[in-house]
Amino acid sequence: MKIWQTKSLITWLLSPLSLLFWLISYVRKRLYSLNILQSYRSPVPVLVVGNISVGGNGKTPVVVWLVEQLQQRGVKVGVVSRGYGGKNKVFPQLVTQQSSAEMVGDEPVLIVQRTNVPLAVSPNRQQSIELLLSQFELDLIITDDGLQHYALQRDLEWVVVDGKRRFGNGFVLPAGGLRELPSRLNSVDAIICNGGIAKSNEHLMSLEPSSAVNLLTNEYRPLSEFSQPCVAIAGIGHPPRFFTMLEKLGIPLAKTQGFADHQDFDANQLKTLADSQTPLLMTEKDAVKCKAFAQKNWWYVPVSAKFSEKSTACLLTPILQKLGKENE
Repeated sequence: MKIWQTKSLITWLLSPLSLLFWLISYVRKRLYSLNILQSYRSPVPVLVVGNISVGGNGKTPVVVWLVEQLQQRGVKVGVVSRGYGGKNKVFPQLVTQQSSAEMVGDEPVLIVQRTNVPLAVSPNRQQSIELLLSQFELDLIITDDGLQHYALQRDLEWVVVDGKRRFGNGFVLPAGGLRELPSRLNSVDAIICNGGIAKSNEHLMSLEPSSAVNLLTNEYRPLSEFSQPCVAIAGIGHPPRFFTMLEKLGIPLAKTQGFADHQDFDANQLKTLADSQTPLLMTEKDAVKCKAFAQKNWWYVPVSAKFSEKSTACLLTPILQKLGKENE
C-alpha cells in the first residue's frame, strides 16, 4: 500500500494501534522463547524463508532456487507452506503437480511444478512437517514464509527484503507495512536483497527472465520476439516490479493491470483486457490459476533467482555443514 511508504497524518493517527500490535507481537514472541507457550521441534532441521514486511518481496523465487540448489547437492528437502489464498479446508494436505491453485494456493503449486519437491500445506506447520516425514525420507524442511510463526522452532532463518521499497515508513501494522521492526534482522542467518543496492551484510539477488511460455501450448518464445504492444497483468505483492521488468526488456506495454496478491481470476475477467491478437503477459504465479481457461494469446514469464558465486557459497555452506554434507 502506498500509504505505508511515507509518513502522513494517517500514519500518526494509526500509530497507537501500531504500538499495540508491536507490544502484542513482542509479548507473544517472549512467551515462546521462555517456553510458556509451547513450540514444536522438528526431528530434522528447519530453515525459514520469510520477511518482516507485508507483500511480495520475492520469497517464492528464493525457495525455488534453494530447493534446486540443495537437490543438485543430494539433499532430500521438503517444503511446508500455509497455502495462503487457497480455499481448501482439509489440513494438512500434500501438493502435487495436479493440485488446484484455487484450493491449495498459487505459490505451493508453482513451487511443486518447478521443482517437484515434496510439499504440504496447513496453517499449522507442525501438521505439515509430520505429514511430510510420514511419507518421505527428508534431510531438511524449508518453510515458505512463517518467520513470525514462533510455534515452530527453526535452525536457520533467511529474510528477503525488497531492495527498492526496503521498510517503507518504518512502522509496523497498521500504520506501516512491517510485521516486525528492522532490528529483527540482527538475529537472522541471512538477509537477501531483492534488487536495488544491497548493504554490506546482505546478499544481492536478481530475478532474471529467459523466455515466455504459452499457457495453452507450453511453447517457449524468446522475450525479444514480443515487439508488438502487449497487455501485462500481475496479481502479486508488488505488481509494478513485473511491469518494470518487461519494459526494461524492451517489451512495449499498451496496458498494465495490477491485481491483489493471490487474486482469483476468471476467463471473462481477463478476456476483456486483450483481444485475441494482443499478447497477454502474466507472472508464473498468476499462470497456475489461469491454465484451465487459457487462451492462445496468453503467456507467462517465469523468473529465476540469481546470486553471485560468493553469495551462493555463503548461503549454502551453513546448511550443508549442519547436515554434515559439506564435503560430499
